Formats: sequence, structure tokens, C-alpha cells
Amino acid sequence: MSNDESRGSRIAPAIAVGALFAVLAATVNAATFGFEEVGFPADASVVHNIGYALFNLGGYDIATIPAEGFLAAFLIAAVALDVAVDGAVYLAKREEDDSIVSALGQAFTDGGDRR
Repeated sequence: MSNDESRGSRIAPAIAVGALFAVLAATVNAATFGFEEVGFPADASVVHNIGYALFNLGGYDIATIPAEGFLAAFLIAAVALDVAVDGAVYLAKREEDDSIVSALGQAFTDGGDRR
């Protein structure tokens, strides 16, 4: 197969992808979602309100904005980061002499003996 034949077979999908992107961009640009934009008050702290929601202090009229939706995203991100760190520690193990050695080596298992 020569370069001319392979180039011709790639143009049609590229044009189709470009047209699909143009249609998608035009659709998103013209979309109306039927509600007005609403923001947070200028003196409201999202971080403080997530903390209040975390400790269920919303009933004490401390929280100024409802932050339960943020709390769910916060906890999901925390679990995902914890899994990533655990995976990094697991992948940091190395093999020496056909035995698996932890990433920390013998730092905590040698009893302080440095011979």
C-alpha cells in the first residue's frame, strides 16, 4: 500500500470527526438550560460550609450555603486519592534475589541494628 492510498483512506474519517465536532460545538453554544445563573453570596466560604456539612453542623444555623453536594464530591476525591497513594506504594515494591522487598526496605524491621 503506497502513501497516496493510505492518505486517502484517512481523509474521510477526519472530515467526519471535524463535522461532528462542529455540530456538537454549535449545539452547546446554542443551548439554553432554562434557569438563571445563581452564585454564592460574596461573604460565604465554601470551605467552611463543607466543614460544617462534614460534622453535621448545618442545623445550628452556622452554614450559610447548603454544601452537602460538595461534601459528596470531597469524599469521593479523598477516596480516589487514597487509592492512588496505596497503588503507588504497592507499585514501589521491588524484587531482589527473587524476593519481594517493600518500598521502605528494612527501615522498620531491623530493630535499629545497623551492622
